[in-house]
Amino acid sequence: MVLAEAVQTLAGNDPAGLLPAREQMALSLGWHIVLAAFGVAFPAMIFVAHWRGVYRNDDVALGLAKRWGKVAAVLFAIGAVSGTVLSFEMGLLWPGLMGPFGDVLGLPFAFEGLAFFTEAIFLGLYLYGWGRIPAKRHLLMLLPITGAGIFGTYCVIAVNAWMNMPVGFRMEDGNVVDIKPWAVLLNKGSVLQFAHMWVAAYMVVGFVVAGVYAAGMLKGRRDRHHRLGFTIPLVFASVAAVLQPFVGHLLGLRIADRQPAKLAAFELALETESPSPLRLGGVLIDGEPRFFVDIPRIGSIIARNSLTKPVEGLNTIPPEDRPPVNITHLAFQGMVGIGTLLMVAVLIYWLWRWRGHDLSQNTWVLRFAVIAGPLAVVALEAGWVATEVGRQPWVVYNVLRTRDAAGDNPDLWLLLVATAILYTGLTVGAVIVLRSMASRWRAGEEDLPSPYGPEPEPVRADASDSRRSS
Repeated sequence: MVLAEAVQTLAGNDPAGLLPAREQMALSLGWHIVLAAFGVAFPAMIFVAHWRGVYRNDDVALGLAKRWGKVAAVLFAIGAVSGTVLSFEMGLLWPGLMGPFGDVLGLPFAFEGLAFFTEAIFLGLYLYGWGRIPAKRHLLMLLPITGAGIFGTYCVIAVNAWMNMPVGFRMEDGNVVDIKPWAVLLNKGSVLQFAHMWVAAYMVVGFVVAGVYAAGMLKGRRDRHHRLGFTIPLVFASVAAVLQPFVGHLLGLRIADRQPAKLAAFELALETESPSPLRLGGVLIDGEPRFFVDIPRIGSIIARNSLTKPVEGLNTIPPEDRPPVNITHLAFQGMVGIGTLLMVAVLIYWLWRWRGHDLSQNTWVLRFAVIAGPLAVVALEAGWVATEVGRQPWVVYNVLRTRDAAGDNPDLWLLLVATAILYTGLTVGAVIVLRSMASRWRAGEEDLPSPYGPEPEPVRADASDSRRSS
């Protein structure tokens, strides 16, 4: 309670629950979004490996699919816990949002729950269908897993897009009326925002999985199992890395009209300039930008698709409606910078491969592949920070401020501590389980008793003798 009171003093007149609610949502979303990316993209990669195994009689690919399916089961189980935490947090942390707008957001959250159960059912069928379901029918179990993961993610992204472009209701005398629940799912802003997240998921999962096999190859495991395990996810990641700048550009064009304050923070534009420069780096110190490089005109081309249209400056936005500029700007530039680096890297890799050079045997290429996974995760997190922090001070843009959505309960700090402990335990548990599975696979144990079960105890000679005598 002493800590809560001290924080409340620093927070001034804000509700006591605002700061812990923000910190907990940042922790929960930042942790869960990586698992959500695996739910979206990993089943498609498993499908490719399994398809190759069935239709090309490739035992190595089939073995990859079987192992990846068990890894997916572990990640799904952990994601189910963190997703459940998030569902409770929405009501506990943001009563001012879920109270008046619960009827608006109820439909996409309900559909997300149905998608989750569909994914769980077919994941169970896929896991325990090995040797029990005909091969081609067993392969088809991956399609509803993939579809449910995509649809469930779309429902969640649709809610976030609604926060940026609220539709499906009217405000009358401070009350939410004329509710149209389907409008949230059909919001025009949902499609591009989902596409951005969908492609990002393939980048994250593709680079992370490829990095695991690259690490194995650096340790001398250059067999076909590792080469195929490196190549399949890298193909997905490469396509996504090339597509992402174009999807992001289309999404950014909409921000200029819908959220000019966010775009101004992205570009660190304090004043309106025509044409606007592209500002690389830089932070605000005492209200002045420092440590940046301007590239003339490029800001207008990238942000407005024009040679002359300006980026509206922050000086045109009331101070109380401006987002935290430094966090938003650095997160946005971090996302774009890492995305550009990964795009250039995969283009060079495939160009050299097309010219007959197998860079998968190059030590430096493999080292870069190992760090590409964490870099993709950082880009994903930075993009989410840019999206969420850039919308502040609004939780529902131009309708509901974040401080008005929070509760006034200082004990939420205890919930934050409990959540941090839970996520730490889940992280440690996931690492232990996955490392145990990997070590046992390397030792030749292909058919584990369960995705993560203990080793079977050996039968003692005296016990077997007693059974025979009886």
